[in-house]
Amino acid sequence: MEKINFVEELRWRGMIHDMMPGTEEELSKELCSAYVGIDPTADSLHIGHLVSVMMLRHLQRAGHRPIALIGGATGMIGDPSMKSQERNLLDEETLRHNQEAIRKQLGKFLDFDTKAENAAVLVNNYDWMKDYGFLAFIRDIGKHITVNYMMAKDSVKKRLAANTQSGLSFTEFSYQLLQGYDFLYLYRHYNCRLQMGGSDQWGNITTGTELIRRIEGGEAYALTCPLITKADGGKFGKTESGNIWLDRERTSPYKFYQFWLNVGDEDAVKYLKIFTNLSRQEIEELAAEQTAAPHLRPAQRKLAEELTVMVHSREDYEMAVEASEILFGRSTKEQLTHLDENTLLEIFEGVPHFEFDAKTLTEGVKAIDLLTDIAAIFPSKGEMRKTTQNGGVSLNKEKLSSHEDLIRTENLLAGRYLIAQKGKKNYYLLIAR
Repeated sequence: MEKINFVEELRWRGMIHDMMPGTEEELSKELCSAYVGIDPTADSLHIGHLVSVMMLRHLQRAGHRPIALIGGATGMIGDPSMKSQERNLLDEETLRHNQEAIRKQLGKFLDFDTKAENAAVLVNNYDWMKDYGFLAFIRDIGKHITVNYMMAKDSVKKRLAANTQSGLSFTEFSYQLLQGYDFLYLYRHYNCRLQMGGSDQWGNITTGTELIRRIEGGEAYALTCPLITKADGGKFGKTESGNIWLDRERTSPYKFYQFWLNVGDEDAVKYLKIFTNLSRQEIEELAAEQTAAPHLRPAQRKLAEELTVMVHSREDYEMAVEASEILFGRSTKEQLTHLDENTLLEIFEGVPHFEFDAKTLTEGVKAIDLLTDIAAIFPSKGEMRKTTQNGGVSLNKEKLSSHEDLIRTENLLAGRYLIAQKGKKNYYLLIAR
């Protein structure tokens, strides 16, 4: 892989918000280790984590060493930045489970197994905090940072201003000291000289650089990326059903693909820069195609492809494309039978559905009875006959040859479902109970 200039790469991709003076020079000298902290409060990353993960990915592409820090200790406290209330505190067993799940997902983006000196590293700050006593910590670390310094941080000031009644607990107030100590620990043990994160983390990151300066007399650096928003000002990554997760059990590959496919025209090219490895030339060509023919959505299609393949697989991407065509394009019964039950239900989530007794199909039931008496898709048998004669009724993507066609148990998809179609656009889901 061609080696890239890390800062230049982030700059043209629009991924730099703030950067301490000297950062670019430090990165140009020799191999540099840099870290990003990851919240372990769930056993999956969601797409809100992807910006910082992509920063680590580009860092490794540039020949530097990425360190992913699982915030096991800080996850037990909660960062006040951009939050309206404290997080739930997690036990160690849950944290370890979440850590292992997150590591597997990070393996899709980072190379932990390369023999090169810039192999990715995963650490958990619980490992160095769990036996660090309170008295020792405030003696060794707390005395170097004043309360005035901590109170001046935007994350603290905004939280205090927003919560005049509940205030800010000492637990949360201490968060920046713990994060600062993480940086100091990694500086000492991994020669880590750069911490990266979202722009809301600037205060916490610079507390770390200050600790390193005061305790070690060393130089350390900070680089943050912008917080990602949608063109309409809405929160990126949030849908009516919640977060878009990388875990297929939480968000299926189909829904994951659909999320990226449906981003707005104004956001698609920006997201290609931030969330993919596509080159500048490739993205500029897609931007030109998008301008020339926005109705074809070339940027969204490429974005959905790149992300679905990277997070899941090429096979999952192809399945998601096929699944999309079932509602929005031409498809066959064979494509329907390839779908797993969850994807089938997600595709037809919003269509009218009817439940019926599975025993009805044991001896077979005429289509006309199924679609009028059992499932009221047609208001009358006369209309059903007429529509069928005109080729306007399909079951599981196959047109009925006659209104008297027998529907049997073997016609069920995934052993439970029938997909009826009236005309081109009217779908119905029949569920055997």
